[in-house]
Amino acid sequence: MASFVTSKKSPLFPLAMAIVLFIALFPIYWILATSFKTPVENILPAPTLFPQRFTLENYAKVILGGPLRSLANSILVTGASTLVSLALGFLAAYALVRFKFPAKINVVFLVWIILAKMLPPVVLAVPLYDMFAALKMLNKLGGLILVFQVYTLPYCIWMLYGFVRSLPLEFEEAAEIDGASRLQILRLVALPLVRTGLAATAIFCIIVAWDEFLFTMLFIRSPDLLTLPLLISNYIGEFETLWGQLMAIGMLATLPIIIFARVVYRQMTSAYSLGLK
Repeated sequence: MASFVTSKKSPLFPLAMAIVLFIALFPIYWILATSFKTPVENILPAPTLFPQRFTLENYAKVILGGPLRSLANSILVTGASTLVSLALGFLAAYALVRFKFPAKINVVFLVWIILAKMLPPVVLAVPLYDMFAALKMLNKLGGLILVFQVYTLPYCIWMLYGFVRSLPLEFEEAAEIDGASRLQILRLVALPLVRTGLAATAIFCIIVAWDEFLFTMLFIRSPDLLTLPLLISNYIGEFETLWGQLMAIGMLATLPIIIFARVVYRQMTSAYSLGLK
């Protein structure tokens, strides 16, 4: 039955695709529609599917509330943590593929990656907090960048390991015969061939760092260092939730990720097309 539904020739395939698209896109539509509703309409007992009175009041209040500093902090932390993870992850993945290590070291890396992906963040929150408090790196964006490596770096190593392993060894051997050093081979041969893998890995790292809330809440105290997730949480009060403004800033927070993913997707598509040609 499942193969019959998923087959493109099946008459149920368009219906199945429509259901999947509805499930995926309806939450986005609901956020967008709520952001254009008035505060009174957002607290009605029976929610409306479309705004009864279209308004930009929520976006105006959010923009005038000064989210630019938090946006800059999020871009800085996300960009820096992604670059660090990609650089270290690529070097580690290349070393694991090209150099011979004892089997125990590979097992240690594998266990580390599995644990980092399986353990919930709250398990590591207290030990990391004590560690960074001793290092006097609390309430600093640099400390936050290092904390993000606990989850983004293992993911980078895991993804890039597969990309590096698929690289033809003949290209590196030819460069070595021509007199290229190991560093030149890494920079001029391996790195350009794996750039699509770096782009794909960067998307996932950026999403993880951009949405991180728990560690940011624990490590950041100064209002000037708030990132977007912390700023968004301020719209949820003890006695009131500003639904319209919450959805408005939520839509604004997703735009950079959508734009970045779109740009990277085009570059990856063109790179794959050139490779096929």
